[in-house]
Amino acid sequence: MVQPQETEAKSFDLAAFLRAEWFLAVSYLTSAAFIVFGEGLFAGLSNPLWLTLVFVWLFAVVLGSCLNVVRHADGVADILGEPYGTLVLTLSVTTIEVMSISAVMLHGANNPTLVRDTLFSVVMVILGGMAGLSLLIGGWKHKEQHYNLQGANTYLSVIIPLAIFSLTLPNFTVTTSGPTLSSPQQVFLTFISIGLYVAFLAVQTGRHRSYFTSVDAIEDVHVGVHHHPSSIWRHAILLVAYMLPVAILAEELARPIDYLIETLAAPAELGGIIIAIIVATPEAIGAVRAAMANRLQQAVNIFLGSVLSTIGLTVPVMLLISYATGHAVFLGLAGANSVLLLLTLAVSVVTFASGRTNVLQGAVHAVLFGAFILLAFQD
Repeated sequence: MVQPQETEAKSFDLAAFLRAEWFLAVSYLTSAAFIVFGEGLFAGLSNPLWLTLVFVWLFAVVLGSCLNVVRHADGVADILGEPYGTLVLTLSVTTIEVMSISAVMLHGANNPTLVRDTLFSVVMVILGGMAGLSLLIGGWKHKEQHYNLQGANTYLSVIIPLAIFSLTLPNFTVTTSGPTLSSPQQVFLTFISIGLYVAFLAVQTGRHRSYFTSVDAIEDVHVGVHHHPSSIWRHAILLVAYMLPVAILAEELARPIDYLIETLAAPAELGGIIIAIIVATPEAIGAVRAAMANRLQQAVNIFLGSVLSTIGLTVPVMLLISYATGHAVFLGLAGANSVLLLLTLAVSVVTFASGRTNVLQGAVHAVLFGAFILLAFQD
């Protein structure tokens, strides 16, 4: 009898490969078009219709490539298991985020708030939009859903201090002027971010792995594609193949984003919101699907894990890039955003304090996301 994990075909099927990976050709053709004809394509950005067309084209191809990166990272993760599977997924998404932030930050006029805006946007898109939609849909369909309380508390115990250290504390330090940190403070933040993330990963994949598994037998039934071990190299190669166009097109996407912010006076937060949407969408799809299938534990692992990896890994990398390139980075949130961050963290603690959720909690998180969008365009 053939086992489920052996159901993936061992022989290479060219027709099936072309059907599954057709978007790879779209990614590389788009990259080639902007490398060869980029200046001509960007010459007409003053035309609103052409600006919209170029932006949507680039955004759609980058997002599609990211979705395929995560798809193949999932394949590698399924084969490797833990802890290596978690590392592959985390590093893939974090790499996309760092490439996108770096491309926009280093292109055009210096934007010292981009890292801060992106981090805050990721937190609000995930803890507001993604969590709200998942809990709303899951609660509407299943009335009440359950998750492992110990795992959620473990996530939040690391997310909260890292979020405050990164996005709030710089407003209150006086060694340097503005919402910045001094060099010793940046070194401290870098080490504690990486150190706490590594410690969390050891807990998640080692001695307390049970904290992050389902508490209900019904959620342990995972219906999905099981990848044959021999396909690991195919997934790994395609993961890198899809990531290369992201690196190229993220820089091209910076051009229309910069034009919107610098020329059309769009909110400075727009760049961070766009990057956050690109980064969070693949995981948001997975979280919503898991909630619909009554696998809330999987959804909780996705959106709380995404926030943690974003803060724990992106902040140190971007501080190092800032130091190497000489681009200033403002980390402290301004005005109402700092209040909204604290409110979102507080609501998240309440939401994940009982081991069960319902539709009302999803509605509250969705309202927080709505407030974030409103304040981004009218603070």
